[in-house]
Amino acid sequence: MSLENRRLCARLIDDVLSGRRITREALLRFPKGEHDTSVLAAYHALIHYEADEDLRKRDKDYREEQDLYLKSIADILISGKSLPVNIINNYEQYYAGTVLPEQKGFKGWIKSLLRFIT
Repeated sequence: MSLENRRLCARLIDDVLSGRRITREALLRFPKGEHDTSVLAAYHALIHYEADEDLRKRDKDYREEQDLYLKSIADILISGKSLPVNIINNYEQYYAGTVLPEQKGFKGWIKSLLRFIT
């Protein structure tokens, strides 16, 4: 667990919610090689945020609830605390497939690909 990585994730989420950064760019800037379940849960919460783009456009209440949810995740992470177990468990099924490269460049990409297909 890295306090600085949790804070970075909080800032990235805040950037997305404020419109300073697009979701895809924020996801690409998540800490590489991180195994902290709070960071992984935040990563997957942002993936779901982006995947729900059409629903968010159609349903104002859903959009507001999702924004509040992500804001609460960011507020917890900025303090360096772990996310609550219920949030971590919501995304646990996705952790095994998470591909966050260990390093940049071609070698990091190959390692990620091998981890994904094995």
